[in-house]
Amino acid sequence: YVGKVRPALVKRTARELVEKYPELFTADFEHNKKMLKEIADIKSKRLRNRVAGYITRLVKRRKREKTFIAL
Repeated sequence: YVGKVRPALVKRTARELVEKYPELFTADFEHNKKMLKEIADIKSKRLRNRVAGYITRLVKRRKREKTFIAL
């Protein structure tokens, strides 16, 4: 299994934001991109998109883990 390699900056930023604003992000990439634009001061579009993508992945994983635990 080979995953995507993401810089530590992307992962750290995404985790911190999801911890700080858990209700703000969803499993929708476009929504997360808009939320990031409002709350975070990320200058480059590429970095913002990468963080939004990783946040989307984190939210989906947490959702999946919750349903797994509920079973």
